[in-house]
Amino acid sequence: MMQEYDHEFAEFIYYTPGYLDKEAQLWPVRGGRSIAKANYKVGPKRIECYSLHLVLEGRVCLEFGDKRVELSKNDLFCLFPGRTYDYYALASDAPLQMNWLAVDGTRVKGLLGLAGITPDRPYGKQMVTSPVKEAAAKTLDKMAGTERWHPAVSLALQGMVCELMALLIPDTEPVHSSEPSRWIRACMDFMDLHATEGITVQQVAAFAGVHRSYFSNVFAAQVGVSPQKYLQNIRMEKAKRLLTETDASVTEIALSLGYPNLYTFTRAFKIYYNMPPLAMRTGAKG
Repeated sequence: MMQEYDHEFAEFIYYTPGYLDKEAQLWPVRGGRSIAKANYKVGPKRIECYSLHLVLEGRVCLEFGDKRVELSKNDLFCLFPGRTYDYYALASDAPLQMNWLAVDGTRVKGLLGLAGITPDRPYGKQMVTSPVKEAAAKTLDKMAGTERWHPAVSLALQGMVCELMALLIPDTEPVHSSEPSRWIRACMDFMDLHATEGITVQQVAAFAGVHRSYFSNVFAAQVGVSPQKYLQNIRMEKAKRLLTETDASVTEIALSLGYPNLYTFTRAFKIYYNMPPLAMRTGAKG
């Protein structure tokens, strides 16, 4: 049941996750429906989960960082945790009307990435199809009808949230696309930035919000090498450059690239280049 507030008519729905939700690493937190008044404005605000907003009627402006985007009927946007957002109604023939669902868990970011929704581009144009509207409404109805947590309710809501996410993911980008998808490209950027800090494949999968085995399979299919090999390539290329272009000691290079000791680095280098580090440095000097 909607109630009147200063800036809107709205219904707020809350859900308390149980252990099954936490084990699935994906659960709803809250949701709602709203019809904005002309003075509707939210922010600046930050939240601790992922809040997906479906624009059903009217127009809204979303501001994030130094960017702004105007969205209209059948568009959507997502608030990512720890980031600051402002959004407000724009003049339109119909008042701004939205359904929204806040979800949490380590899987969420990766699933949104598969749909093309990322922190740098937290919106999607014309993604709110009839099936998406129906899936979101069904999830909100289930949450509103839940008086207390129960395993059957938890499993039902997990299925509904997964169905909603699946409907947002386009089927036009095959796993074997010639170019990596947006979320895999984001992972590659993360690896490029932090490879010398000794990060693991598990840490990269956690960054993406997906299971390690799923991440490894998709990464290998789209990039052509395993994530472990990709990390090794980055480290070895940097090692070669440091050996041939600087006077840093081999031990210093090893530790700078995230290897625990000289022996581990030297062994990895010999396997990769078929020669020890000092031999490469000597050869480069001619």
